[in-house]
Amino acid sequence: MLLAIDVGNTNAVFAVVDDKTVLGEFRCSTDHKRTADEYFVWLRHLMTHAGITGRIDEVIISSTVPRVVFNLRVLADRYFDCRPMVVGKPDVDIGTPPRVDPDAGVGPDRLVNTVAGFDRYGGDLVIVDFGTATTFDVVAHDGAYVGGVISPGVNVSLEAFHHAAAALPHIDVSQPTGVVGTNTVACMQSGIYWGYIGLVEGICKRIATERGQKMKIIGTGGLATLFAQGTTVFDHLDTDLTVHGLVLIAAMNRKK
Repeated sequence: MLLAIDVGNTNAVFAVVDDKTVLGEFRCSTDHKRTADEYFVWLRHLMTHAGITGRIDEVIISSTVPRVVFNLRVLADRYFDCRPMVVGKPDVDIGTPPRVDPDAGVGPDRLVNTVAGFDRYGGDLVIVDFGTATTFDVVAHDGAYVGGVISPGVNVSLEAFHHAAAALPHIDVSQPTGVVGTNTVACMQSGIYWGYIGLVEGICKRIATERGQKMKIIGTGGLATLFAQGTTVFDHLDTDLTVHGLVLIAAMNRKK
């Protein structure tokens, strides 16, 4: 079985995959101090609870937090007796290489989403990922990552809102019933929700104009479903896009 690990700035997802079937998906907060032993005890308990049996013999990691990778490598070596594949390292093939500025770093999550998006939807894509940052990944006709946009994530904006203005409360993001709020919380929710709708619609439109063609817009990430309720910009919603990409990359490198 394959253990596919997607580490973001806020949370890490551990997916146990048998062939192409996801048997279980488990989430924890991202913490570079968490040891390999702690990961294993936590994961083993959840796998047992989910009734997942069998031996993990492959591990693939995508991490936007470099300090986490060391303990995940130890986890793979100590408990699963394998050398993990780490997306973004030169020895891990992702198919079509990115076409960006020389020596420019590309986040591994964006590479993984590119591989998954191209496999499911073909080229000429904009993948909008609602995570700690809201990212826009542009995928060319041949599946190459060719650049994108990084904006502050929704929850980052909410935190900044609260800390920068002492009189404004903590709020949850939700779809307002209208645009014009009649109290402070409603006004803030409207500004966040419709503000991000405008951000997504505007950036996607500008990308299509700059590329000179219609682009398919794919929404992913935890808040994609919520924001899709307020716009018709998305052609597809795909909440398991990153795990699918990790499975594809693992299979690609397994043949080597």
